[in-house]
Amino acid sequence: MQFYEKRNITRWFIILSSFLIVIIILWNTYTFFQIFKNEERLKVELWADAQKNLANANEYTDVELPFKIISANSTNPMIVINNDNVILNNNNIEEEIANDSILLKKLFDKIKTENMPIKMSLSDDTYHLLYYGNSPLLNKLKYYPIALVLIIILFGAVVYNFYRATKMATQNKLWAGMAKETAHQIGTPLSSLIGWLEILKLDNVEESTIQEIEKDINRLQTITDRFSKIGSEPVLEIKDIIDETKNSYEYLKARTSKHVVFSFSGPEYPIQIPINPILHSWTIENLVKNAIDAMKGKGKLDINIIDDVNIIKIKITDTGKGIPKNQFNKIFEPGFTTKKRGWGLGLSLTKRIVQDYHKGRIKVIASEIGKGTTIQVSYYKNL
Repeated sequence: MQFYEKRNITRWFIILSSFLIVIIILWNTYTFFQIFKNEERLKVELWADAQKNLANANEYTDVELPFKIISANSTNPMIVINNDNVILNNNNIEEEIANDSILLKKLFDKIKTENMPIKMSLSDDTYHLLYYGNSPLLNKLKYYPIALVLIIILFGAVVYNFYRATKMATQNKLWAGMAKETAHQIGTPLSSLIGWLEILKLDNVEESTIQEIEKDINRLQTITDRFSKIGSEPVLEIKDIIDETKNSYEYLKARTSKHVVFSFSGPEYPIQIPINPILHSWTIENLVKNAIDAMKGKGKLDINIIDDVNIIKIKITDTGKGIPKNQFNKIFEPGFTTKKRGWGLGLSLTKRIVQDYHKGRIKVIASEIGKGTTIQVSYYKNL
């Protein structure tokens, strides 16, 4: 427990440190942006002073320095207007825009929102206003924090997915280990039961009783075999899918309430496909038990096998409470359950058996609240 708490503290320390670093970087970027913006304004103010000096120049005025200042600023787009808001001239603007009054007006409206104008007093009653926009470099710098935040979010998503995948892998190993240990623990009393069964046979116990006990012992052996296969790659065998499904169906039917009406339909001929019989039986059992739970032990349950060219479809239909459409995919997620005492592992395990081990597909193909649900398992004839 202490080790787990230390890991949590370390994890939160890293997260908070990362956020602090991001805030510092963003603040420094903002500060640098403002400094750069102020320097650009000083350059434009010098340009305005140079323009004013040229406007008031006479034959004795040294115009070399103002010309140098004016020619030095070639980055900021600038528009000068008079007292009547008429555009007098423009600088550092593309010729196509400068020659089009509509485009120039749009650019002027945009520039007005970027910076406060600079007043160029020519006399007591006359002045011009200089509007200027940000330089291309400053505009690029403006989007740097956004790019930085997006990179950090992307990095955080990668770290989160890696952590989540690692956590899930650890949980899977834990569940696999528990399953194998369960199979090992069941094995000992199961061997003893097989021995006691042989003694009952010698004591001439009624044959029907012996047969039922044998079925349940075989069932326990099947369950043990199932749990022992979790976490390891199962061996697929060429089996008759009709026969294998019918065996599971018959076993469950014999041990289910008479209030559930079972029906089974499918091709009359065998269909040989590669499956693991133990895991396929588990799949049918999980789907049938979920259907019975959905009907609260009373209703009609149909199993229908369809031979569709290269695909075998097994449809299990119940007359239960139904599933909302927005939960069609969620019911197969680990931990999702609508039962008060459910763990949400049955259908997620079923999905893993069908899709990961048999390379098949499982999905809800139809459901209506209060009327029932149809779940379909699809296997390929040739993997």
